[in-house]
Amino acid sequence: MIVLVPVYRPGDRLPPLVGDLRDALPGADVLVVDDGSGPAAAGVLEAARDRGATVLRRRVNRGKGVVLRTGFRYASTHHPGRDVICVDADGQHCVPDVCAVTDRMRATGAPTLGVREFDGEVPARSRFGNAATRVAFRLATGRDVRDTQTGLRAYPAALLGWLTTVPGDRFEYEMTVLLRLVRAGLPVEQVEIATRYHGDNSGSHFSALADSVRIYRPLAASALARLTGRAEVGDVPAAAVTTSRPTPASRTP
Repeated sequence: MIVLVPVYRPGDRLPPLVGDLRDALPGADVLVVDDGSGPAAAGVLEAARDRGATVLRRRVNRGKGVVLRTGFRYASTHHPGRDVICVDADGQHCVPDVCAVTDRMRATGAPTLGVREFDGEVPARSRFGNAATRVAFRLATGRDVRDTQTGLRAYPAALLGWLTTVPGDRFEYEMTVLLRLVRAGLPVEQVEIATRYHGDNSGSHFSALADSVRIYRPLAASALARLTGRAEVGDVPAAAVTTSRPTPASRTP
């Protein structure tokens, strides 16, 4: 298993997260990909490396989609045949939830999302944004995905090559991946996870206006494709993922 942690201007939560992930997933490799954070992040990233993470640094900030593709490309090249789980670095994801999502993906062989319930003390913009996007996604695809913006996602190794070809440089990348999986008729597993925000989600780099526009563009394109019966360019072939695994794998590489 490769644990992929995309970061931009990471905080002090990153090094202990690396240690906790390595303890909870024995034999897993943690891959941190930095999105051009600059010299100010050197200390935190070095501390993550000291905890056992492989750290890749991009010189220029390009966006989460670019960073994820960088990580998928590295994993498929240097660790072929190993599944990948993506985990945010801002403290939103509990390690037990990471393990639960990992186990579900290994048991089913299907891409798996850690979906938040948005109960309790959740920032209003996050609660409203998720509800609106969930409705839009259902209208565009006919499928109900409870948390389209979750950063906790597990992918089987068979999908890594395809994931490096999906367009989108910023937060729209994850939406495009999800849309194309669903339009290909592939199963997408959903595991309920805790909803956690720190400091009113002040650590998020999501722009409520610009990134929302980017996310809704592929949604609109998918809705149009569904209405016209047109296949979207780059749809994942159904044979790219095994949808069942008779014997769930243990937490080993």
